[in-house]
Amino acid sequence: MSTVLSGALSGFVKLVNALYALLWNDLITLPLPFGGTLGLPLLVMLLVPTGAYFTLRTRVLPVRLLPAMARVAAEKRPHGHTSLSGVQSLIVSTATRVGMGNLVGVVAAISAGGAGAVFWMWITALLGASTAFIESTLANLYKEKDPLYGGFRGGPARYIHALAESWRGRPLRRSVLAACFAASGLICWCGISQVIGNSVSSAFENAFGIPPLYSTVVLVAVAAVIVLRKNATVKVLDVLVPVMAGAYFFLTIFLILKNAVLLPSVFRRIFSEAFGLRQMAAGGFGAVLMNGVKRGLFSNEAGSGSAPCSAAAAETDHPAKVGLLQAFGVLIDTLVICTCTAMIMLLAPQELLEGLTGMSLLQTAMAHHLGGFGSVFIAVILWLFSFSTFIGVLFYARSNVAYLFGDCWSAQTAYKVLALAMLFIGGLAAYTFVWDLGDVGIGLMTVFNLIALYPLSGKALACLRDYEATQR
Repeated sequence: MSTVLSGALSGFVKLVNALYALLWNDLITLPLPFGGTLGLPLLVMLLVPTGAYFTLRTRVLPVRLLPAMARVAAEKRPHGHTSLSGVQSLIVSTATRVGMGNLVGVVAAISAGGAGAVFWMWITALLGASTAFIESTLANLYKEKDPLYGGFRGGPARYIHALAESWRGRPLRRSVLAACFAASGLICWCGISQVIGNSVSSAFENAFGIPPLYSTVVLVAVAAVIVLRKNATVKVLDVLVPVMAGAYFFLTIFLILKNAVLLPSVFRRIFSEAFGLRQMAAGGFGAVLMNGVKRGLFSNEAGSGSAPCSAAAAETDHPAKVGLLQAFGVLIDTLVICTCTAMIMLLAPQELLEGLTGMSLLQTAMAHHLGGFGSVFIAVILWLFSFSTFIGVLFYARSNVAYLFGDCWSAQTAYKVLALAMLFIGGLAAYTFVWDLGDVGIGLMTVFNLIALYPLSGKALACLRDYEATQR
């Protein structure tokens, strides 16, 4: 029996490794005329053209409708509603977007691709915002009542199911493609839970010397109190997300103003390295471009189908407003929060950061700006970013658990307990396989989601036209 189980586990590990290589490793390598190569992973080949296509179809929505996004974000929620407002759905999705990708991801992009990678992160956000509009508007169009938590629920699993019913011409109990998306999401969010636990315990051990067991026990206990209660998630994120994002943003603004004299040289460096002849001559332009694109896609999550799980829960007077809010969330994530992280590093002396990578690079840069307080601040912010991500992904999981297992509290609670267990395990040790499993999960989510976005996008575009007509 043990031999059979060992063989099955070995086969599963090989399958996950193969899927990881297919989704995230370079699928095609193109030679560049000025030297070097450009490696293209499957997900980049899917998401970048999709973003460009929807940017054209929405007539450059991220730029053209930016004032409308800001107006919708400022709207007050009507009294007497029990479901989420559009802004609350934005807060939930921001909780997961404004996470480790804004710290670890940006550090990795600049470490590997230089300052020029920041520019390509900005471009990726502008393209991704249009994709976020399409998927989030569809999620709100196809939402349904939530008999367990109240309000509404939905997401890609629901609109993929509706697409499958239209293809088959009859009602379906479940769609294979929708079930695959839901299962991929649950796998992804379990993997993310372990990564969060490990990141938090490592940050507190480095900053304060607290043993991982102690910080992990506290993290899991606080998380359990929140996620195991019926309606505590959104209330906590309503407070936590604005505080943590605001603190990080305003501290960075202070540092930028303090070093304002260096800003022209920083922006020259970003643009020169994004298109610079030096990188082209050294054959490094491909690394600059792809590190910015890949980290931008990882950070803003547009096209993965995550944020639509919160967009579906929103109750507004027009579905397009939810799409605009989620597009706004992509811009906030990358153009604001990720840029904050980049500025912290780029405003520090280059010789001070020479040879450093990962979080040590960011902590050293912050220590340069703020002394010992800088390392402590980064540890606390990473804790808050990671914690909010965990709370947010468990909100996403609700509708996917319900799609797979029906409307029962036992299934909802079982998944939360599993995620808490992964959070605890991750806090004590890092298991690379589980991290890869999370990456495979989000990669498969993206593939299944994009299959439905193209045929259903006409409904979201019609919704956008209707919204614009009402604003004239």
